[in-house]
Amino acid sequence: MKHFNFDNQQKKNEIFYKEPESFTKFTNRESLSFALGATLYMPATKATIAQDIIGNKYPELTSMVIDLEDAVGDLELEGAEQQLYEHLSTIKQAIDEQIITYDEIPLIFIRVRNPEQMTKITNRLGILQTVLTGYVFPKFSYETGKQYLRILRKWNSEDMVLYGMPILETAEIIYKESRVEALLRIKSLIDSYKDFILNIRIGATDFCGLFGIRRKADITIYDVAIIRECITDIINIFNRKDSSYVISGPVWEFFTKEQRILKPKLRTSPFQEKFGTNGLELRSEIINQYMDGLMNEVILDKLNGLHGKTVIHPTHLSIVNALYIVTHEEYIDALSVIDNSEQQIGVAKSLYGNKMNEMKPHLYWAKQIILRAKVFGVFNPSQDFTTILMEEQNQNELFEVK
Repeated sequence: MKHFNFDNQQKKNEIFYKEPESFTKFTNRESLSFALGATLYMPATKATIAQDIIGNKYPELTSMVIDLEDAVGDLELEGAEQQLYEHLSTIKQAIDEQIITYDEIPLIFIRVRNPEQMTKITNRLGILQTVLTGYVFPKFSYETGKQYLRILRKWNSEDMVLYGMPILETAEIIYKESRVEALLRIKSLIDSYKDFILNIRIGATDFCGLFGIRRKADITIYDVAIIRECITDIINIFNRKDSSYVISGPVWEFFTKEQRILKPKLRTSPFQEKFGTNGLELRSEIINQYMDGLMNEVILDKLNGLHGKTVIHPTHLSIVNALYIVTHEEYIDALSVIDNSEQQIGVAKSLYGNKMNEMKPHLYWAKQIILRAKVFGVFNPSQDFTTILMEEQNQNELFEVK
């Protein structure tokens, strides 16, 4: 897999100062944890999952979750488990027949309902799990987490690499009186399994449901005070530099138009100055599709130290991933911080001449930028996210669902 794997090398050279690097499930965990980007959820009942992957229906798709939990009704569950088996069998057969390779399939995860179902699924899949990158654990708590992680460890070996992604979304985490104790217990548990943990994910929809809250497409999750407060505590406990995990941004659940109340925050100049009338048309289309709300939330995710995002529609993929490409300024600052830190220099003016880089406070940030640059690439000085979105639009793929 590779983000923004354009066929045109000239176009790559025009956009990227440093091209994104390829990755697979076998890439080292530290890099892979930053590589997921926009992770697309699909219900296991979707009939075309295997064919879509084999046929590369969504070129921008690099990570996905086949869902057996909330996306599948109780009466559909038995059929969904059978379809999951058939999906993975078809993909494995295509690999065995050299129709595709492991390098060409996205990172695939299964979201199970509970540890009992995970035991059932893993036993049935057996060797088919080589197609998977891992499992997603919903309603993760200290007690259920112990069961999930024991099963996960059992199936890991030199020949089988499987990761876990806990979702923090239970009442004990959102309720103030139990939150810190619950998070600290979970942290102590997963620290014992750290080599198997790829991401920590945040179940904002379940959190909102406990309070009868549902946000709108022109409002970010950070505008919901009670969720913002909980996300703050999750970041505080799981993203400390001495013992950190990659935390992914909460799901973006909108893909249809509705009446807009608030004005769009998407400025005109980034689109108009580079692409003129075509740029303004692209901006209008983004606003019409309510993707400016998604963009605003991804920017806030990044600002708060989150990497990647759960999405539920293919049109979200390019927008999220484009915003995770490292800017040339970020990259040069990060290299400078790391280099000056090694030389034990305390502070230095940015090579862009617009800020001071302090080596000790900015070192953790710089290391994360370098990891992001490996998998998402670095823009040339004159390029930004609008270039990627315009390229996708020119190919009639940005808002088209094939």
